[in-house]
Amino acid sequence: MNTRLYFHDIFAEHLTGPGHPERPDRMKAVAAALEQEAFHLLDRAEAPEGDLESIYRCHPEDHVRKVATAIPKDGELTRIDADTIVSAKSFAAALHAVGAATAAVDDVIGGASQTVFVAARPPGHHAETATAMGFCLFNNAAIAARHAQAIHGLERIAIVDWDVHHGNGTQDIFWSDKSVLYASTHQMPLYPGTGAKSETGAGNIVNAPLAAGDGGDAFRAAMRDRVLPALDAFAPDLVIISAGFDAHHRDPLAGLNLTEQDFDWATGQLLEIAARHCKGRLVSLLEGGYDLQGLALSTAAHVKRLMTG
Repeated sequence: MNTRLYFHDIFAEHLTGPGHPERPDRMKAVAAALEQEAFHLLDRAEAPEGDLESIYRCHPEDHVRKVATAIPKDGELTRIDADTIVSAKSFAAALHAVGAATAAVDDVIGGASQTVFVAARPPGHHAETATAMGFCLFNNAAIAARHAQAIHGLERIAIVDWDVHHGNGTQDIFWSDKSVLYASTHQMPLYPGTGAKSETGAGNIVNAPLAAGDGGDAFRAAMRDRVLPALDAFAPDLVIISAGFDAHHRDPLAGLNLTEQDFDWATGQLLEIAARHCKGRLVSLLEGGYDLQGLALSTAAHVKRLMTG
């Protein structure tokens, strides 16, 4: 199976300060994991710069302007909120993350690649329509979904989010839009406090919360019982994964006990959904994952499954 990787040096230049979990070393860990011999056939491409029009499909111009004006001079850091810090290259990194997400959609729809993994930061799934938060400036997954609809004419987009934190931003953007299915497994209660089963939007939101201490059995059950049936019923034209790896048992920011084998299994399940409904078209976007070893192991398992089917 032809799989493309998008990467860019700018992602390591988004600085967040000493001790911040969403740090440049995350990119080094991912890059090192994907330099192993098993990945020598991975099609590697430099993430292009995204355009503002793509962002405006999900975020108002005023929000984009506020993020841009918050960017400090070189050598300085600015807090957008308690968790979200930007530096001189942060806006450029965010634009390249958006550009990689939309290019990945172009690739799978145009046939350049069947699956794509975007290794980018800052992440995106906490970015609401008009609020940057939770380490996120712009919602890369939402922007990719809207790009698929606006540029390629696809009707039904499914976004599956297995980050340990609920993707409140993606839920917010698509809350009343039946053309996008948002399905999430996540720990609850935990930041940002959303993601209850009762949050269903227009019938297009499927939350499958897990409890602290849950491991692979509970995760797989949530996928089998709630997420996968909803995807099959929705019959998407494209599958997008918000691939956070902070549900790994090593991660310091939460309390789930998943292993890299669980992410491998879930990837395989979503590949089967994509094969049944949308010609195998699947785009995966990196979200969280803050223990470097857990991130590396999980990314390697995920990408290897993307490559082998």
